[in-house]
Amino acid sequence: MVPKGKGFYIWKIPSCENGDPESIALTAHKAGLTHVLIKIANGIYDYNYEPSTKEDLIGPVADALHRKNIKVWGWHYVFGNLPIEEAKAAIRQISKLPLDGYTIDAESEYKGKYTPCRIFMKELRNALPDFPIALSSFRYPKYHMELPWKDFLTYCDLNMPQVYWEQSHNPAYQLERSQNEFQTVVEPFRPIIPTGAAYCAGGWCSSSSEILEFMNKAVSLKMSAVNFWSWDYCRLKLPHLWETIAAFNWPSSPNPEKDLTETFIDSLNSRNVSAIVALYTDDAVHINANRTIQGQSALTSFYNDLLQNIFQDVSFEIIEINGNDQTRHFTWKVTKANIEIARGEDTIGISTDKIIYHYSSFSE
Repeated sequence: MVPKGKGFYIWKIPSCENGDPESIALTAHKAGLTHVLIKIANGIYDYNYEPSTKEDLIGPVADALHRKNIKVWGWHYVFGNLPIEEAKAAIRQISKLPLDGYTIDAESEYKGKYTPCRIFMKELRNALPDFPIALSSFRYPKYHMELPWKDFLTYCDLNMPQVYWEQSHNPAYQLERSQNEFQTVVEPFRPIIPTGAAYCAGGWCSSSSEILEFMNKAVSLKMSAVNFWSWDYCRLKLPHLWETIAAFNWPSSPNPEKDLTETFIDSLNSRNVSAIVALYTDDAVHINANRTIQGQSALTSFYNDLLQNIFQDVSFEIIEINGNDQTRHFTWKVTKANIEIARGEDTIGISTDKIIYHYSSFSE
């Protein structure tokens, strides 16, 4: 029930890996994520569906994530004006989507709404007596005592405070203070899984060192997991923060081995032809627009020519990966002296963790 490891919030699915479920799942897997939180409702309305066709976007993403053994939580921004209707919206989404847990995002709109909170939570728990529920709200309860903390947390299993150190640079201090306040100011106390800041605001940006400080502090406080806000922003605008989070090995949930495409690119950059060819089966086929070759000897000749004559003193980098367990489609680029000189688009077929066929094209 309790998440263990690293998680990310998704606000709008189309803004994440172009909305492609397999790409989202593969990207999450590569980053070592153990759980992803997807917005399922806003007030009384469903969220993350195709407006023109009303087609649900969450289910396919959740299914793809589950195939990678990544848990999926749904999150719901609530206002408290229509508590029964908001509860029914949550119940409706949870009943039809393959979710592992549900997070309530209650912020300033819910201040002072004690009776609506009790109505909302009782309605939820009557319908979902054993379903994991978490609260996501402010990091310092002392500053927001008008929020009905007790009425929420009484019915919740977990507390996921938004420990955003916005306009500051002291995430460890803020995280420890948040935990201390929840232990001493409000009741009941619930296990804390904090959400960190992987975004920019008002000229302020989180840094890689701060992200590491936040995660290390969570580990030292024996928290089972952390979350970050948000996939939509971080992947597009702060890729270095995404890579920092991805590289971090959570003690109880270490990162998976590199994807085959990543190992392939690493081998190209090391200019180790033997290591490259070892990624292929003995009878693998390599295809481009001009020819088809097969077998280890032909592959060795091809990569010797590619690295010695075509791409000397360059770096290879993956731009995007999508696919599933049997295939990968990935785009890549070649840079020389920090200038892009070529871009490629490849598809590989995989059998027993090796490349059985490889279609490649690139333009300079």
